[in-house]
Amino acid sequence: MVQKAKILLVDDRPENLLALEAILSALDQTLVRASSGEEALKALLTDDFAVILLDVQMPGMDGFETAAHIKRRERTRDIPIIFLTAINHGPHHTFRGYAAGAVDYISKPFDPWVLRAKVSVFVELYMKNCQLREQAALLRLQLEGGGGRSGVGDTKEPAGLLAELSARLAAVEEQAEALSKQLDDDSADAAAVATAAHLERKLTGLRRALDALEPGAGSANGGPPSLPAQN
Repeated sequence: MVQKAKILLVDDRPENLLALEAILSALDQTLVRASSGEEALKALLTDDFAVILLDVQMPGMDGFETAAHIKRRERTRDIPIIFLTAINHGPHHTFRGYAAGAVDYISKPFDPWVLRAKVSVFVELYMKNCQLREQAALLRLQLEGGGGRSGVGDTKEPAGLLAELSARLAAVEEQAEALSKQLDDDSADAAAVATAAHLERKLTGLRRALDALEPGAGSANGGPPSLPAQN
């Protein structure tokens, strides 16, 4: 059974958190509430999240400051952040959101379908990332001689598992390439471009790690390759 992804919702207003839960409940993932930046940072100490929806206007530590703390931590710096704001102060305010590390910046009131669709992209990427990492870890054990014991009836040979991993990643890469082509025009907004760029970076890291698992690829370094950090 595939474990559900966790989505962190950060807003100081309970009614806004309730609205976000109503919108995202259709994704059937685990929704975690945080009513302040401090509470969000505490949640990030122990759990892994697929994406963070972060309100900009909050008393005390605002969204920009919270994002800065998230991006400074090695454990959390690659988690996608979608900023939500009730006030649009123009391009400068939006640019500040991207400068703080956001992959998207959405003004309220927003289209529930659009928000759900954007979050689902990062959830899917997170799930693919987790699946590839688990299978790559199994492959590494097999390459090191740990997968040859009896009793694992459906364990694939290393070469076959590596080919399956590569095929699955290729399918995700194809989807990302199609997305990039759709954005390859002057009408693409900055948020969509930032999202596509984030996806491309993550997929490049996964492909590099998978290529390094090819027989003999890790011998030059005297051991198995390391995998990219999970987002």
